[in-house]
Amino acid sequence: MPFREPRAVALLAVLLCQGVTVLPVVAQPTLKVGAIPDQNPERLNRLYGQLADELSDRLKVKVRYVPVSNYPAAVSAFRTGGLDLVWFGGLTGVQARLQTPGAQVLAQRDIDARFRSVFIANTSSGLQPISSINGLTSLRGKRFSFGSESSTSGRLMPQHFLAKAEVTPNQFSGARAGFSGSHDATIAVVQSGAYEAGALNEQVWTSAVKDGRVNTEKVSVIWRTPEYVDYHWVVRPKLDLRFGKGFTTRLQKAILGLQPTTPRQVTILELFAAKRFIPAEASQYKPIEKVGRELGKIR
Repeated sequence: MPFREPRAVALLAVLLCQGVTVLPVVAQPTLKVGAIPDQNPERLNRLYGQLADELSDRLKVKVRYVPVSNYPAAVSAFRTGGLDLVWFGGLTGVQARLQTPGAQVLAQRDIDARFRSVFIANTSSGLQPISSINGLTSLRGKRFSFGSESSTSGRLMPQHFLAKAEVTPNQFSGARAGFSGSHDATIAVVQSGAYEAGALNEQVWTSAVKDGRVNTEKVSVIWRTPEYVDYHWVVRPKLDLRFGKGFTTRLQKAILGLQPTTPRQVTILELFAAKRFIPAEASQYKPIEKVGRELGKIR
């Protein structure tokens, strides 16, 4: 073992003397994938670990999932190059693209073009099912929680619909809304009774009920919002310079090509609660940008 390094040096010297060109070893670039932390870390690690392996096999490049601590951190890491490809919500995706000129929208799930939030309530709160947007006035004076402050389905759009009913956060109990941090955390704080009501992503709610992670005797849906566009994949500009000509197009095709044909792809789509991914355009998210500006989340 101690003689390996001198031998390697001697061999290099011989090769140079014989005129053999010794090329430097170039490290293979790594595609860094991230996502807004909208659910518990264990679920996210499982999902994006599987996705990283799938993309690596399809694209023949190194792919690594890089977790972030919160929604703003995902936007910041994308802007600075710490993340190359990110699964953003509607609002964070708009924020990221505004801060990163040249960033592209690649795809969304089949469910994202017509997405909804749900308002849930603890059954002991006395809140009844709401049949129209004006019924949101029943939430005045209640302990109410959003998810993350930058969540589209857990804060932005729910607050937008509340505003249409002339309900503002300072009308909740304590003159403010709570922020649980994620969708599954909103379910937890409402189910526990810490908050009487809250709003979250309908897909997370449906999955949680299906998986038996909700006690429906303690918490239930009282209103479903109108539809809006939400989650999408956003990629940094100029990846072709690092990974080769046409890489961004190949990446988009790899995402769109995910089908339930192998156990891993089945798992990925199930964890995304989607049947497939479909093409998406930045123009679809203009309404989200408009609401974001109205509520002061985009300046």
